Amino acid sequence: MQGLHLAARGAQPLRASRGRFLFSPQGCERAERLHPLHRMKHLGRTEPHRTLDGSILPGSIAEVSYLRLGGIDQWVMHRGESIANPPLILLHGGPGMPESGLFRRFNAVLEKHFTLVYWDQRGAGKSFSRSIPSSSMTVEQFIADLDELVDHVRRRLGKERVVLYGHSWGSALGVLYAARFPEKVAVYVGSGQIGDSAAAESTSYAFALAEAERRRDRTALRKLRAIGPPPYGARELFTERMQVTRLDRGEAATSAWTLWRALLGSPESSILDLPNIVRGFRFSIQAMWPETSCLNLQELAPTLQMPVFLLLGRKDHWVPPETSVDYFETLSAPAKKLVWFERAGHEVFVDEADAFNAAMVQLVRPAAA
Repeated sequence: MQGLHLAARGAQPLRASRGRFLFSPQGCERAERLHPLHRMKHLGRTEPHRTLDGSILPGSIAEVSYLRLGGIDQWVMHRGESIANPPLILLHGGPGMPESGLFRRFNAVLEKHFTLVYWDQRGAGKSFSRSIPSSSMTVEQFIADLDELVDHVRRRLGKERVVLYGHSWGSALGVLYAARFPEKVAVYVGSGQIGDSAAAESTSYAFALAEAERRRDRTALRKLRAIGPPPYGARELFTERMQVTRLDRGEAATSAWTLWRALLGSPESSILDLPNIVRGFRFSIQAMWPETSCLNLQELAPTLQMPVFLLLGRKDHWVPPETSVDYFETLSAPAKKLVWFERAGHEVFVDEADAFNAAMVQLVRPAAA
């Protein structure tokens, strides 16, 4: 991204070359020419932070653009009320499930305390393209993409280190990155935290099968027995997840309809994003599941050199929390804390948004400082 504009008193408007919106006290203007790729995608427009009199909040940032990471254009948004705050990079799950709309709906209050960096990863959502080779969808490539993003954020915001928040698959990416580049990470935060991926899948399947038997749910039993226990492929994974979701339906803190509305309901989102969300999720899972389903962080990242916080949902049946606790208990870190959310499932930051946001402000923000 060229010409990042941080809104400040007296600043002049800057021109963009890649179809994004840049903000200044004099107003916002759009690039005159769009990259051909961006004409086919819904970049979205993000509104600036304003004072009570309607002027741009000095020192704030509100920018959405495509950033070249690992040789492809990837969607990135920066939002924060003060660039003096610690940068917090949000690592979504999947692989391939963008969650920026959820973060914007349920966690936007954190923009008062952090500079949030929203990112649709390679192959996901607004970053999906049919031209992305499936051979590039590797854990190693994602770590390299994230490193380019981290360096960009550090350089543009003038910070030595960033805070990483990883959810589900993003928690594996975040831990692996933090273990490799400890000098660039101030704090690591995880929810739906991966530990031993294979153990998590086995535990999830065992829960689904036992719950289906308890409820005498013939449909779930038939489908679960047909795929058998893991290891299994991406197709079988979809089947298992659908049955877990069905069995969770009566106890879920947040309905699937609410999640989808939030995902597509942010100011930067559009119903036009839906096809690429679906395509990107299928593409990413099919390309990456053979590798990601075998990750064992207890072996790959037994030590982290920064404070670690795990925010776990007691009712998470996708990444059962007992497998997250196993990793937490064996992990060596200078400081670590586990926080339980009793009513939450897999999406802690949605199911108990107020409590999640409070933990980020009261626990993570001081550690980042």
